[in-house]
Amino acid sequence: MAEIRVEKLHKAFTDFVAVRGSTFTVPDGDFFCLLGPSGCGKTTTLRMIAGLELPTSGRILLGGEDVTFKQASQRDIAFVFQLFALYPHMNVRANISYPLRNQGMPGEEVRKRVEEAARILRITHLLDRSVSGLSSGDRQRVALGRAIVREPLAFMLDEPLGALDAEFREVMCGELRALHDRLRATTVYVTHDQLEAMSMADTIALMNNGVVEQLGPPQEIYDRPASVFVADFVGSPPMNFIPFHGRVAPGDKSVRIGEAAVAVPEAREGIAEGELLLGARPEHVQLSASSPLRASVIDAEYLGTTQIVTVSTAQGTTLKARLSSEVAVRPGEHTGLVFHPKKLSLFEKKSGRALRSALHDEAAHG
Repeated sequence: MAEIRVEKLHKAFTDFVAVRGSTFTVPDGDFFCLLGPSGCGKTTTLRMIAGLELPTSGRILLGGEDVTFKQASQRDIAFVFQLFALYPHMNVRANISYPLRNQGMPGEEVRKRVEEAARILRITHLLDRSVSGLSSGDRQRVALGRAIVREPLAFMLDEPLGALDAEFREVMCGELRALHDRLRATTVYVTHDQLEAMSMADTIALMNNGVVEQLGPPQEIYDRPASVFVADFVGSPPMNFIPFHGRVAPGDKSVRIGEAAVAVPEAREGIAEGELLLGARPEHVQLSASSPLRASVIDAEYLGTTQIVTVSTAQGTTLKARLSSEVAVRPGEHTGLVFHPKKLSLFEKKSGRALRSALHDEAAHG
């Protein structure tokens, strides 16, 4: 078993707190992403799991064993960094085999493991090449090969695609996920790129200011964000937020924004009152000349089959709508807005916490 359990993990440095009481479980064989902006605590969390940093408090269990204060070498974890950290004076074969030779493994077993890792990563033809002449993508494959040959309990990947260009990063995302599916090894992957996390992860822990704001599958995080931060961080473009002041009680099916009544998810319990935010993904915003919620078109960004249309409401809120490129829009044009009521979310403005969405209601009561 390579299940990883993190219990109330806390890390404080002299002048700031990096991680604040994180608790989560990485199931055996899971591709688990720690996602968040720079400085949110994701890399510090990864380094504590790997044994490269010691926590201030809390526990880390690997396969049921408490490894909280064990050295990295005692944890049977392989680490892959953003910077490839290869030995430039060695060829590919020597780089991949280095951890095994360092352990004193017999030569024939080393050869078998290196050749199997090279086959999986499709770099067999590079084994006798110098790493200094390789492309960045091939060097990252070599770094992954050096981790794979160890056959560890778990892999720790710290932004391993960060040094690659955008086009090749997309290719490597698919390859990394395919590699994980073949090996079925527990993987903890750190990234600030929400597209990487959404495309590869089984589970995402989205961090902000040292706190795990939401934990769950990518689709759940996208459809049912737990906070304004989550809704804003995940999605491209991010969720739109329409502020309004009001009271939403159980049974209410609409809220008033300006002169317009906007249909919202129906609450089954609880009262939301005060300064609130209505959240709508761009793909759930449509233009309608007859809608009483008025807006004017600011700009349209053509993306091939779709376009991102930016509008400003009569109340001064800027929103983005993802529309078919066949929809004709002109800057300065006056129109109305309609939303998909079952795809909306409601947030408390001051705390940023999500109050409800219809998708959440359906999941909880369906």
